[in-house]
Parts: sequence; structure tokens; C-alpha cells
Amino acid sequence: MKKTLALALATTTALSTGAFAQDITEFRIGILGGENAQDRMNSYQCLADYTTEALGVETKLFAPADYNGVIQGLLGGTLDMAWLGASAYAATFLQDPEAVEPVLIKVNLDGSVGYHSIGFARVDSGIKNLEDMKGKVFGFGDPNSTSGYLIPSIEIPEATGSTMTSGDYFGEVRFTGGHEQTIVAVSNGEIDGGVTWADGQGNWEDGYNSGALRKAVDAGLVDMNDIQQIWISKVIPEGPVVLRKALPADVKAKMVALVDGLYEADPECAYGVAAGDTLGFQAVTHEMYESIVAARKSVIGN
Repeated sequence: MKKTLALALATTTALSTGAFAQDITEFRIGILGGENAQDRMNSYQCLADYTTEALGVETKLFAPADYNGVIQGLLGGTLDMAWLGASAYAATFLQDPEAVEPVLIKVNLDGSVGYHSIGFARVDSGIKNLEDMKGKVFGFGDPNSTSGYLIPSIEIPEATGSTMTSGDYFGEVRFTGGHEQTIVAVSNGEIDGGVTWADGQGNWEDGYNSGALRKAVDAGLVDMNDIQQIWISKVIPEGPVVLRKALPADVKAKMVALVDGLYEADPECAYGVAAGDTLGFQAVTHEMYESIVAARKSVIGN
């Protein structure tokens, strides 16, 4: 039986009683791209319900079409919380270091807090590695995605000795709009290969334990037996759950406790929010992302 939210919060932190949301009239959660908007909203609805219960104000979910929609919402103060990728956090920080603060990071089943960019292609394509992708169409999710662009744009040119410019090594470098779109495009044969994210743990046929592949398998969008891995990045730090710095301190404390205790309170809800099997979340600080901020500044600028 699921723990009640009150019990879960009581076990994670001791907070003073009172109107935690006395200085806010609603709470707004942004959901980064990766799957279609309705599926994202469905996965987060349980968190929205818990947030409304915890803060006593209406919680609204926003699923913009691209990563930049969430970034700009946080920068403009129209969003209060989001689970960002490391590059999206770096983009937010570089544009305004005082906009948000990282508070929590997803924990894998083995206790680690990293994941990978995964390159993949159809099994029947004859593409087994990056060499086989030469002259082919390679799909990337979003310019603000860590695994869907930033890290591949650094590590793949290092491996191929070329650039990411269409016609240099790859016949075409194409942005699909998100992880789900990349997975579907490769699966349907619309592009030759693509990159997405996964923890790299568990079984390939399951889409690993967590990540975009796992979500696509759960949604029935792909049969992992039809695609194969052709490249894997070095470990990337999981992106942070961030809160708008200007929020009242008691609201921030309440939300940290809620998300930190979500796995124990409601494993099914945590599965949807964390995109698969995890051990929940743990505390994190900006220092975890300094290398990603530097990489983003070098490659993209902001």
C-alpha cells in the first residue's frame, strides 16, 4: 500500500507547520521534452496532485514543444520547478545564474547518478557503428539536449575526426524535435540513425532500466529487437530537479521533501516522473554541473 504523502514527508524532513504557500497563489511545473506532450502530462499528474496537497494551491503542468520553452519559462519566472537535462540547466545558468537552483538528482538502481547518450540504428539497416553511418542521415533530438546533442556534438567528432556539419561526415545532421521523435524516426526508417538517452543499465530489450528508450518501450512505440546500439557516450551527470530561486524558502523546502520522498511514497508515480526504474532522488548542487556548463559555453555559447 502506498504511504500517504504526509507520512512520506514526515520521514524525509522536519518542517514547521503553517501555510507553506502563503506567498504564492499557484505552483507551475515545467516538463522537458522527450515524449509527446500528453504522455508527459500524464506521467507528471500524480506529482501535480501531491504538490497541490502539499502546498495548498493549484498546481499547473506545462509541456512546451521544445526544451527552450522550459528554459525560458524558468528564466522569466513563469515556471517554478522542472527536471532539466544537464545542458538545459547549463543554458539556464549561463543566461541567469540567479534564476534557479539545482536541488535533486535521479539515482540509478546501482546507486550511480549518471547516464549515457546512446546511438542506435535499425538492425536491418546494416549499420553497426559510427563508421557505417558515414554519408547517412543522423538524427539529434533538440539543440538544448545534453544526450540528444551537446555530448554527441563533442564526442562523435572526436571519434570520427570530422565535424557535425551536414555533408562532412554524415550525409545529413537532422534535428527531430525530441527523444521520442528520434526513436520513432529511426524505428520507422525515416532516418538512418539517431541518439537518445538511457541509464545504460539493465537489458537492452527493455530499453534499459530508465530513459527515453524505456519510455518508448512502455508506450509501445518501439520493439528493441528491431534496433541496435551503435555508439555510447562517456557517463553524463543526470540532470537536476531545479526550483526557482525566488520562491519562498518554506515552499522550496516542502518541494524538495516531496520529490525526495516520492519513491518511498509512491513508486509508480516516481517511475513515471523519473522515466523508468530508479531509487528515487538525492541532493545535488551546482558543482556537479560545472563541466557541463563549461562544455556548453564552449560549444554553444549560452
